[in-house]
Amino acid sequence: MNAAVLAVGIFAVFALGYRYYARYLSTAIFALGDDDPVPSKEFEDGIDYVPTRKDVLWGHHFTSIAGAAPIVGPAIAVIWGWVPALLWVTIGTVMMGAVHDFSALVISLRHRGRSIGEIAGEVISPRVRTLFLIIVSFLIWIVLAVFAFIIGTLFTSYPGAIFPINIQIAVAMALGWLVYKRGISIPMPSFVAYGILILAVFQGNAFVEAFPWIANVTVSQWVVILLVYSFVASVLPVWLLLQPRDYLNAHQLVTGLVLLTGGLLVAQPQIVAPAINPNPEGAPPMIPFLFITIACGAISGFHGLVSSGTTSKQIGRATDAKAIGFGGMLGEGSLGMLAVLASTAGFATFADWQVHYSSWGAANGLGAKLSAFVDGGASFVAALGIPVEMASTFIATMVIAFAATSLDTGARIQRLVISELAEAYDFKPLQNRYVAGAVGISAALLLAVTQADGKGGLILWPLFGTTNQLVAGVTLLVVSVWLKRQGKPVVYTLVPMILVATATVFAMLGEVAGYFRHWEDQWLLAISGATILILDLWVVGEGLKVLRDATPPPARTA
Repeated sequence: MNAAVLAVGIFAVFALGYRYYARYLSTAIFALGDDDPVPSKEFEDGIDYVPTRKDVLWGHHFTSIAGAAPIVGPAIAVIWGWVPALLWVTIGTVMMGAVHDFSALVISLRHRGRSIGEIAGEVISPRVRTLFLIIVSFLIWIVLAVFAFIIGTLFTSYPGAIFPINIQIAVAMALGWLVYKRGISIPMPSFVAYGILILAVFQGNAFVEAFPWIANVTVSQWVVILLVYSFVASVLPVWLLLQPRDYLNAHQLVTGLVLLTGGLLVAQPQIVAPAINPNPEGAPPMIPFLFITIACGAISGFHGLVSSGTTSKQIGRATDAKAIGFGGMLGEGSLGMLAVLASTAGFATFADWQVHYSSWGAANGLGAKLSAFVDGGASFVAALGIPVEMASTFIATMVIAFAATSLDTGARIQRLVISELAEAYDFKPLQNRYVAGAVGISAALLLAVTQADGKGGLILWPLFGTTNQLVAGVTLLVVSVWLKRQGKPVVYTLVPMILVATATVFAMLGEVAGYFRHWEDQWLLAISGATILILDLWVVGEGLKVLRDATPPPARTA
């Protein structure tokens, strides 16, 4: 099958989804208007509530939700075949993921920029607020551990990416200072900053040759370094690092998507992987695990946390939510689609593909799956005349940069969630942003060090996927209750909620059973998974009862 033809067809589906479905939801269901009040202007504080231009915020939101998940998930899931992976990415993105992200952003705008956990307390019950915030805290805990592990793995596999990633941090902070403290318009300095980043990519391998010891830093050591960095990033003002870095990452992502798509159209490679491979060695069952392995590439609870945790506090106009929430998810779906194609059509032969996918743990697990995307994507870019080694460094830098933005955003959201829980129970120490941030990062370090070492990260990925999708289901349930009370149709959010909740509950049951079978090595995962599952079933049960009893407002009389 020609991969280029598939890509064009899926891009067309995404374009139609945005043109018609997003517009319908924006106008007919949520009734967004340019003059609607927005939290960023009502509660502007220069730290978290900051009115932001649509293009800048789109870059921040997109790169925060993208991370490495829409690459890692599809790159793992193609082991079951490219047909189910592409179907789920396409249908899930338009009908579920984009609806979820958009609705979470809108409901937060209508509730003073509060997080979806806090909104659950108002819409369902105060007890659900606490239970949901605990589930969210578990999710972010896993996100931080997983993405630190992913970045560490890529740094050891592609050390040439270390130099440009660190240059990006320095350049982003300089960009934030110029824009917010010197009043300089962002477009021109951002392109200069991005030019510096591209030059740094060209110097990445030279940096490793000059400082060869950097290539000997282990994955575990990188995890510690990265989590310490994410703590610092989480307590800095959002304008100093988070916003400008994500804006630069948006440039990088657009460049990467253009290069990958352009190379794909030029090379027109054939897919060498099987269309359907239902029983690969050592892998869990395709159903339901396909739906939680391709997490952020189709629907993701983490996106709702970003939408309601940071993006809603920065949006400058309510109608921007369509482009940022719905459009941002379509961009992520595009990345997920390219990840599937790079991991199936980026190889010369089926034998080459099998090196990475002959079994669930082939070629040491997660590292091989990440390499499948980086090397496969580099083969697309090479069709444009760019040297393969340079293309590999650029793509590895792109993946790491996205994962780093998830670390930054995740650490900030974790800090806010811990502070919200502390405020609810009047526990003063954890209301301090430095203490809350340190507690969140320390917990993630414990998980990464004690449960993932030596397992290639695949031990953490399914738990991330299941917890992530359970949170997505609860988010859609909260939105459904709110819509019903507004007298609006709930089918557009309730049907995706039922589908994603059903698949992930069954997946979580399988995961937890497996953790308990390996209690000695996976005791923390067993306890965490069981706790998350119980809390989720409790929240969903209460939410469905409230949804059943919810009534729309009385009709107005003339």
